[in-house]
Formats: sequence, structure tokens, C-alpha cells
Amino acid sequence: MACNLKRKVLVGRFNIFLALVLLAQLGFAGNPDRQGEAGAGELLLIPWAKSAGMNNIATSMIRGIESLRLNVAGLSGVQTTDVALAHTRYLSGTDININALGVAQRLGKNSVLGLSLVAMDFGEIDITTVDQPEGIGATYSPNFFNLGIGYAYTYANRISVGFVLRLISESIADLSAFGVALDAGVQYVNGPRDNFKFGVSVRNVGTPMRFGGEGLSTRSENPHGSPSYELTYNQRAASFELPSLLNIGLSYDFYVQSVNRLTVLGNFTSHSFARDEVGVGLEYSYKEHLYFRGSYKVEVGQAAVGSSERSVYEGLSMGMGMYAPLNKDKGQKLGIDYAYRPTHPWNGTHNLTLTLRL
Repeated sequence: MACNLKRKVLVGRFNIFLALVLLAQLGFAGNPDRQGEAGAGELLLIPWAKSAGMNNIATSMIRGIESLRLNVAGLSGVQTTDVALAHTRYLSGTDININALGVAQRLGKNSVLGLSLVAMDFGEIDITTVDQPEGIGATYSPNFFNLGIGYAYTYANRISVGFVLRLISESIADLSAFGVALDAGVQYVNGPRDNFKFGVSVRNVGTPMRFGGEGLSTRSENPHGSPSYELTYNQRAASFELPSLLNIGLSYDFYVQSVNRLTVLGNFTSHSFARDEVGVGLEYSYKEHLYFRGSYKVEVGQAAVGSSERSVYEGLSMGMGMYAPLNKDKGQKLGIDYAYRPTHPWNGTHNLTLTLRL
């Protein structure tokens, strides 16, 4: 009887979470007038190769450190200690790179704590002025980074829930903006080998951001004209919202002779300041050592007046991964994942991730 009561409590919590998520969806999507109004677009970029190879649609099945960027409930897949390093050549030809570091540690039978740091590298940009549009001989480089601290907990080996607190910083020498965002997610598994998976995540729900600093100061003549002297004015920049979104995903695993796994998955993404997305994908695994991935994602819904119906990305993504056992008894592995997504223009985006499972 106690077992049945516990199961009812878990199901009740799960239903409450889903209800809150679906209610939150009412504030998302649909309105073309809001498209393009959000800032901090780097929160939507994919630094991890496994996620990029699936077009970031693996809401239901994502596990490990990469879940901190998609569905934090998947953090519960960490068995002991995971460390991951990632490098992304974003829109090859723009000289923009993304670097990421992630660490996750199991704290007990059901709890996992994770941390991720993602930073963008824009290279050196020439400083120009109205009088010297070709440059003044100096350069600058923006600093964009965000730090996420996540926690996941598993109930009865079926339901995992988690949240991420993310700190966001954007700055140049004389301007900066800071924000705080919260992600939350849930995953449910069932079936003889946990074949069926369902996941929901809400991302980038947080405080508006606003730029401030000496870069907004300007000098102007005394408005009264006499006596003649200059005054320094501090301008106030408008605030901007974070690119909040909602993911809902399903997946199912098919096994052949126990060593071959083929996973079929689908995902719906509802954006608060962009068009919604629908994606489908496949992942093949041999003995959980060799992986091949591919997916296709399209935007749906009405586009804002005057904007293009076409996305920078073609919708297709593909990737692969190889994991070599270091200690079979302890489950230690060293893995490398690669992903490619074609774009127009530019020459696509390349992701590479190195993962160490201790």
C-alpha cells in the first residue's frame, strides 16, 4: 500500500509539472509581432556536438553534461563523474568560435550536480568611427559568457526532474549587461529496457537585461547656449527579454540482438520570440561505443512581416561519436563526438566535444 501511495504522489507531481508547463505555453509562440525582440541570442546556440548532431531536439533522451543546455533532467544519467570540453566553429567564415566546459558529479543514489561554462570568441574587431570608417588602428573583442549550475533528482528510477540557474554576461570595454535565467526539465522513461522516453523542458526564463556603462555617455553643448560649455549626458538603453522557449519531446528505442540500438525521436519547440520548430531524428548505436546521428528540423507558424521565411540553417544535421572503454569494471570511458549543420550563407557549423566518464 505504501508503494502505491508513493507512486500516486510521484504521478501527481509529474501531472502538476506538466500542467504548469502547458499553462506557461500560453505565453509562448504564435504572435509574429514579438519575433526578433529578444536579446542574449547566444543562449540558443548549441556548444555540444551530440546535441548539435541531433539539432538540439533530444529533449526526451539527452543524458549527461549536455543536458544542462537542453533538458537538465537528463543530468541524472551521470553515474559518477563526467568532464566535457567542446569547441564550435560557428558559421564557418565568420571567425566566431564557441568554447564550453562542463563538469558533473553524482552526489548520492538519486542526485547529480552539474556545472557548465560557455563562452564566445569573436576574434579581434576593428574600432571604427564616423571620421575613420576604415578603422583607427585599434581593435576590441566582446566578452559573452554564461555560467550554469544544475541539479537533477530521480524518483523511483522512472521520473527525473531538474533545474539550472544560469548567470549571463555580455560586455565590451565600456558597456556591459548582466542577467539571470532559470531552466527546468522533466524526463519520464518506461518499457522493458526503458525504451519509451518523454521529456519536457522550459529554458531561459529570467530577468530582462539592460546595457549600461561609460559607452552610453555623450557630450553636447550647453542647451541654453550661454555661457558656452560642454555637458556630459548619460543615456539609458532599453531593456530586452531573454529568448525563452519550451521543448516537448518523445523517443523510442528499438534493439536488435541487444548490441544494436536505433532510436527514433520527435520534438516540438515553442519559442517566445521566434517561430516554433518541429524536428525528427534518428540515432544508431553499436554497443554504446559507436554512434551515428541525424535529424531534420523545420520552422512552423507565421513569420513576422518583412522577415524571411528561410532560416540560416538548412534544417539538416548529422554527427557521429566514438567511446572507448578505459576501465570496463568501473564503466570509465573516453569519447569524442562530432557534428555538422549546413547553413546558407557561410560554410556550416562544426562541433567537436571530448568527454571523459570516470
